[in-house]
Amino acid sequence: MTTLTYQSGFGNSCATEALPGALPVGRNSPQVCPYGLYAEQLSGTAFTVPRAENRRSWLYRIRPAAVQKAFEPYQGAKGWSSQFGQGPVSPNRLRWNPLPMPEAATDFIDGMHTWAGNGHSDDLSGVSINLYVANQSMQNRVFYNADGEMLIVPQEGRLRLATELGLIDLEPCEIAVIPRGVRFRAELPDGTARGYMLENYGAALRLPELGPIGSNGLANARDFQIPVAWYEDIEGEFELIAKFTGGMWRTMLSHSPLDVVAWQGTNAPYKYDLRRFNTIGSISYDHPDPCIFTVLTSPSDTPGAANLDFAIFPPRILAMQDTFRPPWFHRNIAGEFMGLIQGVYDAKADGFSPGGSSLHNCMTPHGPDAQTFEKASVADLSQPDYIRDTMAFMFETRRIIRPTDAAMSSATLQSGYDDAWAGLKKHFDPNKP
Repeated sequence: MTTLTYQSGFGNSCATEALPGALPVGRNSPQVCPYGLYAEQLSGTAFTVPRAENRRSWLYRIRPAAVQKAFEPYQGAKGWSSQFGQGPVSPNRLRWNPLPMPEAATDFIDGMHTWAGNGHSDDLSGVSINLYVANQSMQNRVFYNADGEMLIVPQEGRLRLATELGLIDLEPCEIAVIPRGVRFRAELPDGTARGYMLENYGAALRLPELGPIGSNGLANARDFQIPVAWYEDIEGEFELIAKFTGGMWRTMLSHSPLDVVAWQGTNAPYKYDLRRFNTIGSISYDHPDPCIFTVLTSPSDTPGAANLDFAIFPPRILAMQDTFRPPWFHRNIAGEFMGLIQGVYDAKADGFSPGGSSLHNCMTPHGPDAQTFEKASVADLSQPDYIRDTMAFMFETRRIIRPTDAAMSSATLQSGYDDAWAGLKKHFDPNKP
């Protein structure tokens, strides 16, 4: 694949042009734009939010996005839903094997399967957690999501995301975020692809505050990459698919809508290499809370209780003394949905495969399985543990995560997940302090 050029930095105001002089000078919307382009503003936040949180970009394109016919319902993408059910949710611990690749030709949009979620785009709150499997590039079709921004986590197979604002090449252990409303096409350089995708209905994802950590650590802003301007000037029949209020819609265009020749602003897609995460942990005793692994967060109206935290469990060194080094047994107020990109997750001996996922909801007890507990209880703590060749992640939300009917009826749902803890033995002896 062609090596692409990116701009560096998270939340920066960027300016980029694919043709020299395509960006107007001193005006956002001059009477006449260079090259006969149209000026169009893409607002990702309300106009009047504080300057530091304002997401908006000016696009200079061959045709305005308004050049389209009326939408009609789209009958594809049957597995993509915004319905998470009503009534009580089972508190059981749940775990799934990876989804198999489809047999029929299936692209990124039609290969999306909604697995769990909460809230709704109407309320500007909540998330939708999805799994994707695809074996075909999107061909003469482009998609945009009006319901929320999309956090894409590849697990197997690369993606090339051709967006209005530039090209993004993505591989496993990298992530991409596509802002609400940005049009894109997903191509499959390796022929097949599998991974995870979260729709964020709430406040836009941002870097977490570092507090007493200081000015460095975790995901560094300089490591986020923003694409440079790129465009298509292609006449022909193109299908535009939109997700709006949970429904799927389509219309036909007479040209490629990926025709932005230049743009400037703060509302743009971006990528990040999870392997660049600066992991911070204990060097004395005890295991830190998992929030120390947060890459991105979507805050809510309650300080400290996020609409979504995206955390990872990357390669790291455990050196704590007099400490049970794997994650401890716990019951949380939050809901936790985990996925495994590669390797082995250090709190589970087996059963959690790359491409698989698990759900532990509010106050549902979980932690290391019996085999991991026994091994960690007798480990030699004079030596550090090197956790290598792994990458797991967690979507954590303040609300109950509701699995969909499709997830609960899937053949990939493991029936014996509770057995992981069945071997935990009684060690209590009142005569041995």
